[in-house]
Amino acid sequence: MSQKRIILQSVGEVIYQKRRSARSIRITVAHDGTIKVSMPSWTPYSAAEAFVHSKASWIQTQQIGKGHHLLRSEERIGKAHRLKFIQEKRKSIVGRITKTEITIRMPHDLGTNDAMVQAEVRKAAVRALKQEAKILLPQRLDALATKYGFTYRNVVIKQLKSRWGSCSSHKDIALNCFLMQLSWDLIDYVLLHELQHTQIMAHGPKFWSSLDQYVPNLAAKRKAIKLHKPTLITVA
Repeated sequence: MSQKRIILQSVGEVIYQKRRSARSIRITVAHDGTIKVSMPSWTPYSAAEAFVHSKASWIQTQQIGKGHHLLRSEERIGKAHRLKFIQEKRKSIVGRITKTEITIRMPHDLGTNDAMVQAEVRKAAVRALKQEAKILLPQRLDALATKYGFTYRNVVIKQLKSRWGSCSSHKDIALNCFLMQLSWDLIDYVLLHELQHTQIMAHGPKFWSSLDQYVPNLAAKRKAIKLHKPTLITVA
């Protein structure tokens, strides 16, 4: 299988995958807004690009339905960052991150709704979330572990697609950078959940009974976390 990434002005970044088993061009939009195109190995990329352009409205509708909306100026990303757009005399689109801002500098002839601008915003936003997560989550995990007597070996921050975190049998914990978009009580729930796995790996009655000692209103938090997905969201 060969793969190619192309940024189209109508929809942003598209991942094209040529497959021998494919009989036609097929577009899928993932829960995080990622656009993937499966195509027969003999199909030229230009034909697939033209097909994507013809389906731009449908793609945008799918993205909105999955919570993947246009990112606007002054929207909040994570715990500390705000978005800022600057139009100036330049040819390229560049994202810069400080401790409190995500600044997108772009040419005068492009608007904030432009797909290429939005693609750069999302890349910068994820970088900002990773930056926040690497500073805050290990500190919080260590504080909770010390408070409740848990031990773990390592902690790493990742961009996971479907899980908020994981814990290996060697007590290595991985945490999703998208956690930074949740409230602190839900973040603590996830951290304590993974810490509990350092003692009990399986999700059986013993696991939940033990976790109930550390997480107030455990049943409510288990229900609340299911309302969120590990993807990019914003808060005005």
